[in-house]
Amino acid sequence: MRYPAPLWLPSGHLQTIYPATCIAKPAVAYRRERWEAPDGDFVDIDFVDGRPGQPFVVLFHGLEGSSDSHYARALMAAAAARGWSGAVPHFRGCSGEANRAPRFYHSGDAAEIDWILRRLRGRGTGLFYATGVSLGGNALLRWLGESQHQADFVDAACAVSAPLDLAQGGAALARGFNRVYTRMFLQTLKPKCEAKLAQYPGLFDLAALRAARDLYAFDNVVTAPLHGYRDTDDYWHRASAKHVLGDITVPTLVLNARNDPFLPGGHLPRHAAPAVQLDYPAHGGHVGFAVGALPGRINWLPQRMMHFLQGATDDARARSQAEA
Repeated sequence: MRYPAPLWLPSGHLQTIYPATCIAKPAVAYRRERWEAPDGDFVDIDFVDGRPGQPFVVLFHGLEGSSDSHYARALMAAAAARGWSGAVPHFRGCSGEANRAPRFYHSGDAAEIDWILRRLRGRGTGLFYATGVSLGGNALLRWLGESQHQADFVDAACAVSAPLDLAQGGAALARGFNRVYTRMFLQTLKPKCEAKLAQYPGLFDLAALRAARDLYAFDNVVTAPLHGYRDTDDYWHRASAKHVLGDITVPTLVLNARNDPFLPGGHLPRHAAPAVQLDYPAHGGHVGFAVGALPGRINWLPQRMMHFLQGATDDARARSQAEA
């Protein structure tokens, strides 16, 4: 499926901002469950209940996203229309309520992905798909690559606009107009962190947090030390999905627009495992991919994702039948 970029939406920034803020999101009837996590914390998951035996699709959201994000609503609405079941797990602190533990979430959170997916797999009897967007896409790819054949209970996967090279993505977000996105993220991240310090005094340096003006500084103060990394450089290197694309065995689509402001096209990996399809359209922005005449629609992306997921499993069935 080729992405047909609208002529009236001419740049990566517009293709990023307009779909997220100006196109109506489809209505989705979510059902929320709260799971107690192994470390005493909790995770909130929003479900869409489909027909028995139909596919089940999981979506891991992006940085400061949620089940209400435009891409989450679009995918879950498309799943519901097909009778599929779906789930949007919220990373720690992203469901509207502060989490309990002295941690948040991060781009290399493969252990969290593993726990959630293994528990969700038991919910359905049909095909089981895992998807992730932006940070959630990177974390999903990390899990797929680190797990290799241990991830084979997932029938197919898809990562959209994942920051595959965190260092290059972080550098891009610290320059020019991209600092608008950084300020947007820090506007929600910093208050969460100050609330976390009220829970756990001395967890990190408050003055350094308040002084952070980009994600490099923020990750150095909060994300890296809270999640077992030495510093931002160590975190961005070890958590980048680009290092494990060659180790993935599950059929996986990696979809990144070359004009994505969060990771310029020149830094997109060129090689991956045979199970991985790298799709780098020229346009689309960061999780944008709007289509149609004004005011536009956001249904192309879920259609692309579901087309790949179903096609991957159809191909696998055909191969197994040919080998039988």
